[in-house]
Amino acid sequence: MALEIKELKRVFRLKKGNTELELGDPDESLSLHEVMDFYSMTYPELTTATVHGPEIENDRAIYRFKTTIGVKG
Repeated sequence: MALEIKELKRVFRLKKGNTELELGDPDESLSLHEVMDFYSMTYPELTTATVHGPEIENDRAIYRFKTTIGVKG
Protein backbone atom coordinates (compact mmCIF):
# COMPACT_ATOMS: atom_id res chain seq x y z
CA MET A 1 0.00 0.00 0.00
CA ALA A 2 1.52 3.28 -1.13
CA LEU A 3 1.42 6.35 1.02
CA GLU A 4 -0.63 9.20 -0.45
CA ILE A 5 0.27 12.75 0.50
CA LYS A 6 -2.47 15.36 0.23
CA GLU A 7 -2.09 19.07 0.67
CA LEU A 8 -4.72 20.56 2.94
CA LYS A 9 -6.98 23.19 1.42
CA ARG A 10 -6.83 26.47 3.36
CA VAL A 11 -10.12 28.02 4.44
CA PHE A 12 -10.50 31.28 6.33
CA ARG A 13 -13.33 32.11 8.72
CA LEU A 14 -14.46 35.50 9.95
CA LYS A 15 -17.17 36.11 12.51
CA LYS A 16 -19.40 39.09 11.62
CA GLY A 17 -22.06 39.67 14.24
CA ASN A 18 -23.79 36.33 14.80
CA THR A 19 -22.71 34.94 11.42
CA GLU A 20 -19.48 33.13 10.63
CA LEU A 21 -18.33 33.69 7.05
CA GLU A 22 -16.19 31.14 5.25
CA LEU A 23 -13.72 32.69 2.84
CA GLY A 24 -11.81 30.76 0.22
CA ASP A 25 -8.08 30.93 -0.37
CA PRO A 26 -7.47 33.63 -3.01
CA ASP A 27 -3.97 32.33 -3.81
CA GLU A 28 -2.12 29.42 -2.21
CA SER A 29 1.21 31.23 -2.59
CA LEU A 30 0.10 34.11 -0.31
CA SER A 31 1.11 34.13 3.35
CA LEU A 32 -1.61 34.19 6.01
CA HIS A 33 -1.11 37.92 6.55
CA GLU A 34 -1.24 38.59 2.81
CA VAL A 35 -4.59 36.76 2.63
CA MET A 36 -5.84 38.90 5.51
CA ASP A 37 -4.66 42.04 3.67
CA PHE A 38 -6.43 40.81 0.52
CA TYR A 39 -9.74 40.40 2.34
CA SER A 40 -9.35 43.66 4.30
CA MET A 41 -10.46 45.52 1.16
CA THR A 42 -13.88 43.89 1.56
CA TYR A 43 -13.87 43.54 5.36
CA PRO A 44 -12.11 46.62 6.84
CA GLU A 45 -12.22 45.18 10.37
CA LEU A 46 -9.45 42.79 9.28
CA THR A 47 -6.94 45.65 9.37
CA THR A 48 -6.74 45.15 13.15
CA ALA A 49 -7.34 41.39 13.21
CA THR A 50 -5.08 38.47 14.01
CA VAL A 51 -4.92 35.02 12.40
CA HIS A 52 -5.42 31.89 14.54
CA GLY A 53 -5.04 28.27 13.54
CA PRO A 54 -4.96 26.04 11.75
CA GLU A 55 -7.60 23.63 12.96
CA ILE A 56 -7.82 20.52 10.79
CA GLU A 57 -11.35 19.68 9.68
CA ASN A 58 -12.28 17.27 6.84
CA ASP A 59 -8.98 17.57 4.94
CA ARG A 60 -9.06 21.36 5.29
CA ALA A 61 -6.90 23.72 7.33
CA ILE A 62 -9.24 26.24 8.99
CA TYR A 63 -7.77 29.62 9.93
CA ARG A 64 -9.79 32.14 11.90
CA PHE A 65 -9.53 35.90 11.60
CA LYS A 66 -10.23 37.37 15.03
CA THR A 67 -10.90 41.07 15.12
CA THR A 68 -9.87 43.29 18.00
CA ILE A 69 -12.31 46.13 17.30
CA GLY A 70 -14.49 46.79 20.32
CA VAL A 71 -12.40 44.59 22.61
CA LYS A 72 -11.08 46.27 25.76
CA GLY A 73 -8.09 45.16 27.78
